Amino acid sequence: MSHPVLAFIGGGNMASAIIGGLLESGHPRDRLIVVEPYAPQRDKLASDFGLQALASADASLAQADLLMWAVKPQMFAEAAAPLASFAPFVGQALHLSVMAGIRSEALLQACGAARIVRAMPNTPALIGRGMAGLYARPEVSAADKQLVERVLAPTGELMWLAQESDLDAVTALSGSGPAYFFYFIEAMEAAAVEMGLSAEQGRQLALATCAGAAALAQQSTESPATLRERVTSKGGTTYAALSSLQADGVGAAIQRAVKAAQQRARELGDEFGQA
Repeated sequence: MSHPVLAFIGGGNMASAIIGGLLESGHPRDRLIVVEPYAPQRDKLASDFGLQALASADASLAQADLLMWAVKPQMFAEAAAPLASFAPFVGQALHLSVMAGIRSEALLQACGAARIVRAMPNTPALIGRGMAGLYARPEVSAADKQLVERVLAPTGELMWLAQESDLDAVTALSGSGPAYFFYFIEAMEAAAVEMGLSAEQGRQLALATCAGAAALAQQSTESPATLRERVTSKGGTTYAALSSLQADGVGAAIQRAVKAAQQRARELGDEFGQA
């Protein structure tokens, strides 16, 4: 299948990131179908990608080889209802969901589809530097997984998981993770201003440092702990900063924060993702 027909239920930021990557990789525009009820977003899809999105689902969805769910979890029931008119197709199609909290069993019950892959991407997917955890129901074939990988490849790295419940941990670590780093960068910028630098200087220094440290950690075979130790001399400036962080219990606070995100992911699943 050189260029499968891909249908998107929802045309927001994550769908747009995937669509943009697909078009850049040569996927034909006429092999994409987007259902987006929000008129301003349809206009944006037209201006950004030259796509004429549908205001509501219609019979053209029967052409799709893969149907991607990219709506907010609280909008899932409303988005799924119109597809009942296309039950024979929808039930047989491969489904890929990037909705947080909507469990595969809920998709199965709503659409009759068993071939379901759930993905938890993050916002760096918008620039092709994302990280997504993937879970496939047993009914998903090896060929189905390959198609999903082709669709999501432009967004960044992918990781297959053995259990659907592991997606809650992925949500806490990488799904919400970018916000943790933005928060840290905000604090570094504020400290820069307090120390007499301009906000612009603080931002440039913080961003370059975070990007460089991440790149170094990715390329190195050494653990983060070892890399940290290599730049921490007893009695030096880094030692003073890390001692302050440790005295404030920052490490434990970060672990509690990530676990709080995991718990909230479970709660969202209970609220929106039950069958």
